[in-house]
Amino acid sequence: MKLGARMLKTGIAITLALYIAQLLNLPSPIFAGIAAIFAIQPTIYRSYLSVVEQVQGNIIGAVLAVGFYLLFGSHVLIIGLTAVITIVIMVKLKLESSIRLALVTIIAIMEAPSEQFLYFASLRTFSIFLGILSAIAVNFIFLPPKYETRLFQSISDVTEDVLKWIRLSTRFASEDHLLKKDIETIKKRIAKVNQFYTMYEEEPRYFKKKDYAKLRKLVLYQQMIQVTQKSFDLLKLQHQYETTLQKLSESLQAETRERLDYLIGYHEQLLLKYMGRVRQEAELDDVLQDETDRNQLRDSFLKEIRKTDPEDVFQPYHLMRILSAILDYEEQLEHLDKLINSFQTYHEDESQVDLT
Repeated sequence: MKLGARMLKTGIAITLALYIAQLLNLPSPIFAGIAAIFAIQPTIYRSYLSVVEQVQGNIIGAVLAVGFYLLFGSHVLIIGLTAVITIVIMVKLKLESSIRLALVTIIAIMEAPSEQFLYFASLRTFSIFLGILSAIAVNFIFLPPKYETRLFQSISDVTEDVLKWIRLSTRFASEDHLLKKDIETIKKRIAKVNQFYTMYEEEPRYFKKKDYAKLRKLVLYQQMIQVTQKSFDLLKLQHQYETTLQKLSESLQAETRERLDYLIGYHEQLLLKYMGRVRQEAELDDVLQDETDRNQLRDSFLKEIRKTDPEDVFQPYHLMRILSAILDYEEQLEHLDKLINSFQTYHEDESQVDLT
C-alpha cells in the first residue's frame, strides 16, 4: 500500500492538534484529534471550504447541545433527539459535509460533567476548533501534491491503454472477455482523471501573471480529456459492433485500419509534442492525412451502407455510428493540436510539464 500525501497530512494534523491541546492543558485533547481528521482536505481550496463548513457545524452543534442540556438534561434519548434535530437543520442549510463533526460536538458537550458544565462544554468546543485550525494549518504549510503532474500522467497512461486496444480491435485480435473487463476499468480510470482535473483546477494561483496561462492550461487539459474520451467511445463501438465490422469488405477494413493507425499515431505524437519531445513546427505529415483521405473513408462507408441488406435495418445505423465516432475523434485531435500550438507559442515558459 502506497503512503499518499493526504494520509501523511492527516497524521501530521492529528499529531499537531493533540500536541497543542496538551500544551494548553485541555481536559479532552482527543476531540481536537477527531476534528482534525474530518477537516483535512486534499487541496488548500477545499480545506478553506471545509473549515468554513466545519466551523458552522461546530457552532450549530454546540449551541443545540448546550440548549438541550440546560433544558432537558443529558439522558441518552435527549442526546439522540438533539442529534436528529441537528441533522435536519444542517441538511436544510446544505451543510451535509460537516454533520459528522457537529454530532461529535454534541456528544462531547452533552457528556461533559454536570459540575461546571458550561466550563467543560466551552473547553471541548474549543478543542474541536483547535483540531479544525490544525488541519488547515497543515494544508497550508505542507504543499499539496503536484496535481498537474498526476493529471497529465493519468491522461497519458489511460490513453496509451485505449490506443493499444484500438490497434488490436481494428485487426480483430483482441480477447473479448479481457477487453470487456478492461473497458470497465478504463471507464473508472477516466473518472479518476476528471477528479485530478478538478484538483488541479482548485490549486491556488499566487501570481496574477500566471493566471492566464493556468486558465489556458485548464482548457488544454480539458481537451486532452475530451480526446481520450472520444478514443474510448470509439473503442467501445468497435467492441460492441465487432461482428458488423468483420462483415465489411476487405478493402474497407484495410482502409479503416489504416486511417485509425494514422489517428492513433497522431494522438500519441500530440502528447509527446506537449511534453516538448516533438518540435512545435513539425507538421506530423507521417500521421496526419489530408482532407481527401477523410472524404475517401466517408465515401467508402456510405457506399457500404448503400449495399447493406434492406432486411438488416440495424447495420446501416451501426456503420454510421462508427464513421461518426472516427470523424469526431479526428476533429477533436485537430482541435487539441491547435491548442497545444497556441499555448506553446504564447506561454513558452509554462509549456513544460514536470513529470518527476
